[in-house]
Amino acid sequence: MFVLGLLQVALVARGQLAVELAAREAARAAAVSAQPAAAATGAARRATSLHPLAVDVSVGSATVTVTVRHRNPTDVAIVGRFITDVELQAAATMVLEPP
Repeated sequence: MFVLGLLQVALVARGQLAVELAAREAARAAAVSAQPAAAATGAARRATSLHPLAVDVSVGSATVTVTVRHRNPTDVAIVGRFITDVELQAAATMVLEPP
């Protein structure tokens, strides 16, 4: 049971790292695009195999902030039914650059 619990924690940690990568890639793409929302969404989806991703883009006067969210299922045998799904979230901010 302990080993299965560790496996579930490792899978959630892997998911969090993937969401953070998606947020960074999305912010980079949005910072140099004339259409930040479309660029961010596309970049986030290309950066990770996690699906579905919720991508929110906030454009300020000099920066763009991208927030990526994903509900990570806890489906490891035996321990998965005792732990609810985990909502993973990461945000990244980049300085806007002219397209």
